[in-house]
Amino acid sequence: MPRLREVPFAEADDTVAKPLYRMLFGDRDPVEEPGTATGTPGDWWTVFANSPDTLKHAAQGFGYYRSADRKIDPVLRELAQTWAGYAVGSQFVFSQHCKSLRGLGVSEEKIAAVPCWQTADCFDARERLVLAYADRLVTHRGRVPDALFEKLKARFSDEEILELTYITCLYDMHAVMSRALKTEFDNRDDPIVEIAAPADFTATDFLDTGR
Repeated sequence: MPRLREVPFAEADDTVAKPLYRMLFGDRDPVEEPGTATGTPGDWWTVFANSPDTLKHAAQGFGYYRSADRKIDPVLRELAQTWAGYAVGSQFVFSQHCKSLRGLGVSEEKIAAVPCWQTADCFDARERLVLAYADRLVTHRGRVPDALFEKLKARFSDEEILELTYITCLYDMHAVMSRALKTEFDNRDDPIVEIAAPADFTATDFLDTGR
């Protein structure tokens, strides 16, 4: 279960949450009968419904990046979003945007190669440039070398770069929040835990081994 309360349909906000619930879940109460068309539980929506203003702001962000008014190529945008999910370790964001790439006609080879894009030879120069920039935004927290930014400026307009920056950072945030709140596919145990030593192994033994 997610870490925050899920808001059932009967308690959901009439203006923001209920219309979104109806769009995604039809006549079902998403708490009692979870599940979306993409196979997720759908609890991102029911958790965000705790704050209608927050849910509205987030939903407007989805409308923004999907708008036909955007100048950045949607495939490039989705590559950056997918990398953001992978780099942050959000199984939810990564999984959903793999599906978005597939919906845009991106090959299975490229989708599978996103986690190792640095050594993959299936991406063209523009795609690699966008992935390198997304990596600098997410993994390096915005430390973008001048040389990389100059290459972006040579291929993309200022408007395209601003959109790409905003959308990638937006999905960095979504990935972090999903992990923190344990929503959707991020409702899982942290894999990094101490593995217990054998019962007869002591602290002194550990010091003696030097490792």
